[in-house]
Amino acid sequence: MRKAVLLALVLLAAAGVALAKNAQRIILGFDTMYGVEGPLLGEANAIRGVVGDELPWEIAHFAKGRLDTNGRLTISVHGLVFADDPLVPPDLVGKNDETEFRGLVSCLTEDAQGAIVTENVVTDGFPATVTGDSLIRQNLELPNPCIAPIIFVLAGSEDKWFAVTGFESESGEEERGH
Repeated sequence: MRKAVLLALVLLAAAGVALAKNAQRIILGFDTMYGVEGPLLGEANAIRGVVGDELPWEIAHFAKGRLDTNGRLTISVHGLVFADDPLVPPDLVGKNDETEFRGLVSCLTEDAQGAIVTENVVTDGFPATVTGDSLIRQNLELPNPCIAPIIFVLAGSEDKWFAVTGFESESGEEERGH
């Protein structure tokens, strides 16, 4: 009887280890994103080869999400719209002119020769409202390894980003010591 109980416990422990190896783990969870603006506009300062839109964007409400080790990406964005900025035509301020947003995961990974390279993986398009609301949710095939991931929200119609994981504090310049 003891041997049967011991064997059962060993089998349960082994099953638990196997399940733990296949369980999803959060690679990156975020509650803030940074809208494209200033020196990040256009091609001059692309991030990992991803070009910023030519007009400034802001997140009027919130953007949050997560990426797990199974490649499941979820981004919930509310209020991703053109910023109130002199570069933006007045009729576009506070609006989104895209019918879809896409998510992009940028990873550093190894190529066949062992060099570190950037690999970007993009979701399909997901409906976006004129008020800049969208829920992006898709399983992606991530490179292996996926190191230092960065998450972007892209236009549905072109490969330009509107928001990226990051933040700017409310007091900005003061907290940087300027």
